[in-house]
Amino acid sequence: MPVEQVRVPRAGESITEGTLNRWLKPDGAFVNVDDPLFELGTDKATQEVAAPTAGVLKILVKEGETVAVDSVVASIDTDAKPLAEKPQAAPRAAAAAAAAPASPSEPAKPQAAGKPEPGPAAARLLAEAGVSASAVAGTGPDGRVTKGDVLAYTEASKKPSNGTAPPPPKPAAPAPAPGSRITRQPMTPIRKRIAERLLDSQNTTATLTTFNEADMTAIQDLRAKYNERFEKKHGAKLGFMSVFVKAAVEALKAFPLVNARLDGGDIVHQHFYDIGVAVSTEKGLMVPVLRGADQLGFADIEKQIAGLAKKARDGKITVTDLEGGTFTITNGGIFGSMMSTPILNPPQVAILGMHSIQKRPVAVNDQVVIRPMMYLALSYDHRLIDGREAVQFLVRVKECVENPERMLLDI
Repeated sequence: MPVEQVRVPRAGESITEGTLNRWLKPDGAFVNVDDPLFELGTDKATQEVAAPTAGVLKILVKEGETVAVDSVVASIDTDAKPLAEKPQAAPRAAAAAAAAPASPSEPAKPQAAGKPEPGPAAARLLAEAGVSASAVAGTGPDGRVTKGDVLAYTEASKKPSNGTAPPPPKPAAPAPAPGSRITRQPMTPIRKRIAERLLDSQNTTATLTTFNEADMTAIQDLRAKYNERFEKKHGAKLGFMSVFVKAAVEALKAFPLVNARLDGGDIVHQHFYDIGVAVSTEKGLMVPVLRGADQLGFADIEKQIAGLAKKARDGKITVTDLEGGTFTITNGGIFGSMMSTPILNPPQVAILGMHSIQKRPVAVNDQVVIRPMMYLALSYDHRLIDGREAVQFLVRVKECVENPERMLLDI
């Protein structure tokens, strides 16, 4: 009986183990090549691992167990064939059969009290979303709710209807037991790693933050004038982030130390511009990286950011998407933050924080006018970057944002 082993794939150079979060196929199921088999969680990302071949699955490792890279977690019997599906009666015939009395020589089967219980993967997704199985229309046998049904239901619930805002996200904390005053929940590997990296950043860098503000009038006018044509041509909206990525690249070129890193007693100058863009997901903050951002146009940046953000939120992000990066941009403004001090993402030595846009009175040509203003923050490692360079870097970003045509004309 030919059997192929299913092994834990290598997820990155520094990754030696992970957690088998959940099986996406039940034991004994027939799987096709590239069907998602299980979800592997590491300290950097969560990814789905696909079937290397077709056959019947035999699960060898339970959900929640720690698994080493290249260890065997399942086997696939490649000689096995899928069971032939039973033909389903047409709706009218099925309804007539249900209404007809049972034959005396053939005892009637008891009527199920309701649709079957959802499978393990669907049940887990229902629990995470806080949704009852009765609320989801099942497309499986006898109306059973499948994983795809739950994903379709939760995706539909996120979309606004009749101009109303989407519902707020479900809380991540588990529901308390009746009469319980506390609940205890283990941290996920990603959350643990985030905590370790944040603490390490605070303990190993000399972090300072400098602030400035940018008048967003020019960008808003640019978007109002060209966004419709931009989206029609490129299939992506003209957002703020592409402007800030290009502005950061211009500032990094002018102040190369901000794009460098420390390695022991050496300063490593990096002559490329891989910009990390922070993305908030249900599992925590992730920072996918735009490679060679200096070579990308506005449309390319917007499309890549949208693609990476979707991968992160769908749990499809890979370690390769997150590794590296010479500089990071984070936008707390999407959550309403007015001002914050971003934490460095070592070994990077600086991070730019964007914030919410607020209309405020400002002086322009000795006149008080109302303008859409955004506070900008640059946290930097004072071991490498002096205050003068940090302030001038942020001023350069401000100038590019307030005059985006300078970036287009390269002046």
